[in-house]
Amino acid sequence: MLGTVLLLLALAKTACPSPASVASRRAEALKKLLEVFGMEDPPAPPAHFKQPPQYMVDLFNTVANADGVTKNPDILEGNTVRSFLDKTHSEEMRFLFVLSSVAKNEKILTAELHLFRLWPRVTDGPKRHHFCQVSVYQVLEKDRLDTPGGKKLLAARLVSLQTSGWEVFAITPAVRDWTEDESSNQGLLVTVQGLGGSPLDPPPLQFASGRGHHESKKPMLVLFTDDGRRGASLPTGGFPDLKPQAPSLPAKMPVPKLGRSRSTRSLDRLQPCQRHPLSVDFEEIGWSGWIISPRGYNAFHCKGSCPFPLGENMRPTNHATVQSIINALKLSEGVSSPCCVPDKLYSINLLYFDDDENVVLKQYDDMVAGSCGCH
Repeated sequence: MLGTVLLLLALAKTACPSPASVASRRAEALKKLLEVFGMEDPPAPPAHFKQPPQYMVDLFNTVANADGVTKNPDILEGNTVRSFLDKTHSEEMRFLFVLSSVAKNEKILTAELHLFRLWPRVTDGPKRHHFCQVSVYQVLEKDRLDTPGGKKLLAARLVSLQTSGWEVFAITPAVRDWTEDESSNQGLLVTVQGLGGSPLDPPPLQFASGRGHHESKKPMLVLFTDDGRRGASLPTGGFPDLKPQAPSLPAKMPVPKLGRSRSTRSLDRLQPCQRHPLSVDFEEIGWSGWIISPRGYNAFHCKGSCPFPLGENMRPTNHATVQSIINALKLSEGVSSPCCVPDKLYSINLLYFDDDENVVLKQYDDMVAGSCGCH
């Protein structure tokens, strides 16, 4: 699929076709490429410069290298991580996250509320205990928060009054309710109490709100999901070694070499099956406005011949070995020699803004040729 897309983009850039034909082919190629990334249309870039949450940037750097290639397929839970900023912008500890961008086919795995704990107020009571109790509730009815039926407890724990930093609370049941019935999303309520649940006025502990605090400290909902788009058609385990199998000139996508001489094409066929660079540049195809990281990646491609007899260095399958023998001995008509194709594929990760300007980290399988063999 990806190879077909790159070919379409290459053809779209050639000078021979008419301008209308070039535009049509390019549009078709970009549409196919969006399908690879599970989208119908590219998200609109943010209207103004927007800094992605540091948590999402750090998560991308944890699961992927600078080119977006997955370091280890077992690090990430599911294949999608979505972040949502609070929409209330209130000084009160009430939070609302709009989840309309979550697709119906996404399985909710884990949902977390991230709150930045500010340095506490100094009062005699809390100082004596050094801790207070923080509770997170799912709001069921806004007008009945003081009654048992107005809210549901999601998480509660003791929090230190001696430091500042991020606190993370698991709120998965509430998010599952909201994604099943959008109208049930009445937000969250966070309360701060003394040990044993005693009231504290004013509360000694405060969390950064959406108003009056730096962008990097705003309340955030982080959602781990899986959309069921898993590749796994070829081995993908381990840490990828993405060095080319043999020295060759980098091929930047999409720059085709058309009209080559017959001798040059014949020379290609004489070269043994090996992996060559193939650069995908998101800026070149007009996607740099909404993709945060990476700016592009090396997809690699496989090229070369699979001559008889197939050596171990060509990583042949048993079927390819038999096929090469049948082809060499002309034992059956119409049997070609084996083809040089990827025999190991790696996933890549994209960090990007969606249509609602939320930051998403998504993993896509089978995007990079890890090695080539005769099949």
